[in-house]
Amino acid sequence: MTLTELRYIVAVARERHFGRAAEACFVSQPTLSVAIKKLEEELDVKIFERGASEVTVTPLGEDIVRQAQSVIEQASAIKEIAKRGKDPLAGALRLGLIYTIGPYLLPELVRHTIEHYPQMPLMLQENFTVKLLEMLRTGELDCAIMAEPFPDTGLALAPLYAEPFVIAVPASHPLAQRESISAEELKAETMLLLGTGHCFRDHVLEVCPEFARFSSDAEGIRKSFEGSSLETIKHMVASGMGITVVPLLSVPKEPSPHLRYVPFSAPVPSRRVVLAWRRTFTRYEAIAALRNAVYACQLEGVTRLS
Repeated sequence: MTLTELRYIVAVARERHFGRAAEACFVSQPTLSVAIKKLEEELDVKIFERGASEVTVTPLGEDIVRQAQSVIEQASAIKEIAKRGKDPLAGALRLGLIYTIGPYLLPELVRHTIEHYPQMPLMLQENFTVKLLEMLRTGELDCAIMAEPFPDTGLALAPLYAEPFVIAVPASHPLAQRESISAEELKAETMLLLGTGHCFRDHVLEVCPEFARFSSDAEGIRKSFEGSSLETIKHMVASGMGITVVPLLSVPKEPSPHLRYVPFSAPVPSRRVVLAWRRTFTRYEAIAALRNAVYACQLEGVTRLS
């Protein structure tokens, strides 16, 4: 049994496909298939059920894959311990971020890490919360910046900041002249939402639960529209299609002639942004350095958490 074979079975379990797993491991499919067959013969168990269109993991295989992932992490930890003896921050840090945080935090965060921790380059991945959690679990990411709440996966968490929400309206809209708007007043508006999978969509629906019905004939509610990104939705708002709710850090510093951002009346809804990592991850200094880099960013209007 080798670490290479263990990496192969973890890749197949993740991809549910031998071809894609081979690509992810940078080997040919026959090489990967032969190695896995050899391991199954050595263990005298069936790890995978081979179907016509998809590969599934057997119940016993699930336990074997889980242990294989643990062994791979522990083997990586040996290298990290050796590196830490020379320089605790040496080596790339694989960081994931959700789509509604990355574009607004990364430019300054990357600049700070390059300036203060040049030996620790960031390898970045933007994705949905559920995908980032999976990548953390399988060791594809070292840490991730996400917004709570998300399922309890046994990860270590460090709070970063609380970010209030604001309302984006067309400049010609009657609400554009208001000093603040209550969540109750949004019921009568056409709300533009992010598509399913974005956690910020869920945050908005917590503020305005009526829009979860997507009913065009519900009292006081017009049919909602969906967009693929906050920036796309902002353009839709600017064109007069409706209004939306956005996190404060997504508000551009330069005013737009077609768009106005109006604060919520108290109580102001917000989201809690945290840094998450596996408890088995050994580069504690790298986590601390990344958190310090986030704190060093100019995050106007947010409340830093300790």
